[in-house]
Amino acid sequence: MPLPALHPHLRPIDLVVVAVYLVAITLFGLRFRKSGERSLRSYFLADRNLPWWAIMLSIVAAETSTLTIISVPGLAFTGDFGFLQLALGYLLGRIVICILFLPRYFRGELLTAYQLIGQRFGRRLHRFTAILFLVMRAAAEGVRVFAVAIVVGVAIGTGDVASIAILSALTLLYTFEGGMAAVIWTDVVQMVLYIGGSLLALGMVCHHIPGGWSGLIAGASAAHKLTMLHFSWSIAETYTFQAGLIGGCFLTMASHGTDQLMVQRLLAAKSLNESRLALLGSGVVVFFQFALFLFIGAGLFLFYRHTGAPIGVSSDRLFPIFIVEQMPPGIAGLMIASILAAAMSNLSAALNSLASTSVVDFYLPRYPDISEQMRTRLSRLMTVVWAAILFALAMFSRGGGHVVEIGLSIASVLWGAMLGVFLLGTLSRRAGERGTLFGMAVAVIVNLLLWIQPHSLTFAIAGHTLVLPKIAWTWWVLIGSLTTCVIGYAAGWLFPEPIPLQEELNDA
Repeated sequence: MPLPALHPHLRPIDLVVVAVYLVAITLFGLRFRKSGERSLRSYFLADRNLPWWAIMLSIVAAETSTLTIISVPGLAFTGDFGFLQLALGYLLGRIVICILFLPRYFRGELLTAYQLIGQRFGRRLHRFTAILFLVMRAAAEGVRVFAVAIVVGVAIGTGDVASIAILSALTLLYTFEGGMAAVIWTDVVQMVLYIGGSLLALGMVCHHIPGGWSGLIAGASAAHKLTMLHFSWSIAETYTFQAGLIGGCFLTMASHGTDQLMVQRLLAAKSLNESRLALLGSGVVVFFQFALFLFIGAGLFLFYRHTGAPIGVSSDRLFPIFIVEQMPPGIAGLMIASILAAAMSNLSAALNSLASTSVVDFYLPRYPDISEQMRTRLSRLMTVVWAAILFALAMFSRGGGHVVEIGLSIASVLWGAMLGVFLLGTLSRRAGERGTLFGMAVAVIVNLLLWIQPHSLTFAIAGHTLVLPKIAWTWWVLIGSLTTCVIGYAAGWLFPEPIPLQEELNDA
């Protein structure tokens, strides 16, 4: 019989562990602050002096976030391992990025991804793509920041506002002072912590299941939880092999090839080859990381099938509840700290990338002659501004459903148009700025309609009934990028435009 909904909180020793972690990681991040004048290259790219393996782990940490750790187990709890089909597409997308995008990023001294668009198309499209990034990243990050409140609320009992405010303030402190170097090295520490904590959690789940690991495999297999591949041509199903491989490929091409959050890390590498190595290695790590989270979810399914899951509790909250209720004193605090580590690493990455885009893509083109000291001061100011904006957006991100799917679907609305521009700029010499802008606008409208479409639509045409199913979010990036490419290329063919001088110089 299901148990009533509980309101567990951490024990005093666990709270001490969490507090010690928060103070320690903040102090560690502050070690990377520099006295005296700093350049934008130093603040936003850490002087391009970081080893590839640190960038690799930072990439994984940046795309993981709290919502991944708590929501991916929920996907296995209510479904199966179908989410891993997306991870296969993630690997394919990284290969495409290494071939198409990275060589162009390393051609010049770029600080943001959108400077490349300015070189290829012109200033208007440069600004528009940068604006899309700011809107998309802020909206998606609001959902991710809110995921922190789920964990802290279950563990400590604080309200949403207090939970998010504490994490945001501490993350802002070391990001403000240390810049990209602090972001990446704290990512490395935090990833080691949350992966170690997740492995420990899996061990504890197995401990509570009859037969341990073998019992988990046998029970999950019997319940069809380990099923990974779903071959279906239905565009309404989210996790199919086609949607995972193709949709996941385009999703990664957009998120890691055009999103400043990831491109900034790739640009911080010492060379093109090290950047490629970091990106490809991160794909392998992400696949096994998702598998780890899904095994935890399958184990939670078997555990709560015998004990009864709390009534009225969403699957996203079951993993934090298990940690607080079932793990020994001290270990529970370590686990909560590891989940908060993912939150802080992702938030610091967002703050740094949002600040860099605001300064490099909008302010400096208007005021190129300001001193390096003023540029750094402005960058720090924008870091504070974006911290306040993300805090506000997190308050509006509360809703139902798996938060990991909500976050990815929000980003997918704009990523398609963004990827289409980068593909046109890389693969086509015909597309011009005006036509590409029009293609982007149409793509955004199409994806917004797909997002707000509540269910399948039925049309009566010439006595026949046509049913248009709601298209799963895994296809949105593909649809948006194809829309942008087709319209942008057609417009360039019908109404040719001159190539910007900077692009001609680069080709020469």
